[in-house]
Amino acid sequence: MNKEQHLQSFISYLQYRRYSENTIKTYCDALAMFFQFYSNREIADLCVADVLHFNEEYIIKRGLSASYQNQVINAIKLFYKNRFNLKMNIESLERPRREKRLPNVLSKAEVKVIIESPINLKHRAMLSLLYACGLRRSELLNLTLQDIHSERNLLLIKQSKGKKDRVIPISKKIIEMLREYYKAYRPKTWLFEGQDIGKQYSERSLQLVLKQALRKVGNKKPVSLHWLRHSYATHLLESGTDLRYIQELLGHSSSKTTEIYTHVSTKNIQQIRSPFDDL
Repeated sequence: MNKEQHLQSFISYLQYRRYSENTIKTYCDALAMFFQFYSNREIADLCVADVLHFNEEYIIKRGLSASYQNQVINAIKLFYKNRFNLKMNIESLERPRREKRLPNVLSKAEVKVIIESPINLKHRAMLSLLYACGLRRSELLNLTLQDIHSERNLLLIKQSKGKKDRVIPISKKIIEMLREYYKAYRPKTWLFEGQDIGKQYSERSLQLVLKQALRKVGNKKPVSLHWLRHSYATHLLESGTDLRYIQELLGHSSSKTTEIYTHVSTKNIQQIRSPFDDL
């Protein structure tokens, strides 16, 4: 069996295990690069020392991220266990130290002008819903009409990251906006559809919607769609919402993931008086 056949078989395994399409692509791209680096070697003969050499000569020399480095290690570890029943001793490799970066957050005023800037009702509804419910990009695009329970003011998120369902409260203001949007566009399958009826709105098009909104309001920050989710969580925390509830609303498996928002919330920090003021 050649490398391409091994990769295809690995893809089938990941699909069987119900890994997300993004994870499958990430893992397979990483493996393909690893195998290409050792194009003159049999993949069954590669070992931990080869992974270390690849890391030094390819990943580090090209300045690739620590996150990518971890993805490569995870992909290799899973591949060798599945394809050759070989537990490559990846544990002997020191993983890169995680970068401790704070999430990027917009002020409420910044969010307001961004989400209200599109003239197009569909564009405005998408940006508003992303912020109003703290959604991931994929969660927004995977919404169907049946996921909105307007009589209970709830939004159902199905099989998101980690294959989990969750329920999020949705404001009456957003429900009214979505009703207005539905009357204008009459989507058939997905809540937000592209130009073709029944076809899901694309990730690229959604990114362009945000880019156009930023350009219109003159915001030059490198804002991404995920900034709206970060802003939602931070603003909830600053308004007094318990961290445990925020964890549930965001769909975080670990409370440690949610706790990072305590480092960007300015509610208590702004109340601290500088000793300079007493001089």
